[in-house]
Amino acid sequence: MRIGFALPQFGPLAHHPEDIARFARRAEELGADSLWVGDRLLAPVNPTVGYAGSDGIPPEFRAVLDPFTVLATAAAATERVRLGTDVINAPWYPPAVLARTLTTIDLLSAGRLLVGLGTGWSPEEYEAVDIPMAERGRRLDECLDALDAWWTRNPVEYRGDHWTVPASHVDLKPASRPRPPVYLAAFAPAAMRRVARRADGWLPVAIVPAAPGAPDPVATLAEGLGGVREAVEREGRDPAAFDAILRVNAGAGASVDDIATTLVRAEREAGIQHAFVDLMYLGKDTDQTLDLVQRVLEGARAS
Repeated sequence: MRIGFALPQFGPLAHHPEDIARFARRAEELGADSLWVGDRLLAPVNPTVGYAGSDGIPPEFRAVLDPFTVLATAAAATERVRLGTDVINAPWYPPAVLARTLTTIDLLSAGRLLVGLGTGWSPEEYEAVDIPMAERGRRLDECLDALDAWWTRNPVEYRGDHWTVPASHVDLKPASRPRPPVYLAAFAPAAMRRVARRADGWLPVAIVPAAPGAPDPVATLAEGLGGVREAVEREGRDPAAFDAILRVNAGAGASVDDIATTLVRAEREAGIQHAFVDLMYLGKDTDQTLDLVQRVLEGARAS
């Protein structure tokens, strides 16, 4: 299994952006296969919708670094690791701006970019970017069309109900050909149908340790992945060519053994070939987080 890690972007680590390049280089030296960023804009004082089914927002989301800047820094500091977004909330961004930024990172990294997109869940974040949250699904669909046009055509032109790219010369194309792979995060039925219809792969999540009484995360993952591959086949696409990259969210009570066991089971029981671990709740500083990276890699690969 390829194993990656989230870059230091949230919480205490966000206060030390000077450590991003060092973290990325050292994680690559330790054997990490990929490095990842997420996309949070703000932490509402009185959230309409809490995070991950809770009533509130984690305090770690009160300090957030820009995902594109963090990923570009990691790209410049590394040579081998893949660089992923899990996820960028695509409806927040005009597709031309998003395409230019992602193309730049893919070129900077010599084609190592993995594009993960989603729609987010916070009404306050949508309010802050002045985008109607009710339009998020339709805007994501249009963004996917506009990105494909930007990356594969020249001149580029796209006209939708929400986004427009006037006919334009765009000579810079990604190093990844014909374009970077695009993954989608999804849980709701309509979003899962979009994954099956449009994505190169799915971005599921496993929480470690599972909450008391919650279903086994690996069993749930295996069931979900089987279902989405069946849907891919119904769409007339090849399920064998459909990828999945698992995000493992390590909670404050997670041990290295918990994380390593989840990675090993995800490979053996669900067929996951690529996963990454978010240590946001465990890493208090860069050195401690790098120590955890080393221990997780050793634990997972010794099993």
